Amino acid sequence: MGYDIERFVGYVNDGLLCSICRDVLEDPLQAPCEHAFCTACIHGWLVHHSNCPEDRQMIDVSLLRPLYRYMKNDLNRLQLHCKNREYGCEMVCSLESIDRHERECEYSQIPCSNAGCTVQIERRNLDGHLAVCEYRSRECPNGCGYTILSAEDTQHNCVAELRTELELLRSEMICRVEEAKREMESRLDSQRRHMVQKESILQSEIEELKSQMSRMMSDVRSLMAAERQHRQELEQAELEKREL
Repeated sequence: MGYDIERFVGYVNDGLLCSICRDVLEDPLQAPCEHAFCTACIHGWLVHHSNCPEDRQMIDVSLLRPLYRYMKNDLNRLQLHCKNREYGCEMVCSLESIDRHERECEYSQIPCSNAGCTVQIERRNLDGHLAVCEYRSRECPNGCGYTILSAEDTQHNCVAELRTELELLRSEMICRVEEAKREMESRLDSQRRHMVQKESILQSEIEELKSQMSRMMSDVRSLMAAERQHRQELEQAELEKREL
């Protein structure tokens, strides 16, 4: 849909009107036959048709192009009233800048920023509304430190709120302690497995050393026996030598 032609000041050229909604072009596109349309209008038209609504020439979405530059400039220079005119805004500005103005217009209807409040109010009156809004929040006057809504004043109980907070803190503390306990147990279990593994390796190394020592002792005994045998043979040879 385009801009309501009644909002514009002065004459608007027919070439700047949408061929479908007959309002002033909004986000315009142009067909090869040079007829112009609002983007939303022509896209909606082409869902059910395959031709131009003006001259019935065949068109496709892929053939649509932006408006000619000179037409775009003429469109942007058009002067129109703010959409909040009915609320008291007297601003008249170019189509090129109307969106920027309306985003900041003091007469725009905006929602209250307090959660739960459904009031729509003019931007210029928002501060006044927030000061009296029944959904506004404030700190408890009794000093418990809680932020409460004015609508909940009669239901607020400092002792009950603090008790609830303590219970939540207690539950959170228990959860943290349990989590720390599980983490510590996991670390201890990991260290225990590591120590068992190291002990097994050391035990294997000790057994290997014992085996090597046993072989060495056996070799030493064999050498000592061989030495005794050799000494006896020498003594026998010496005895036979003296007898000769």
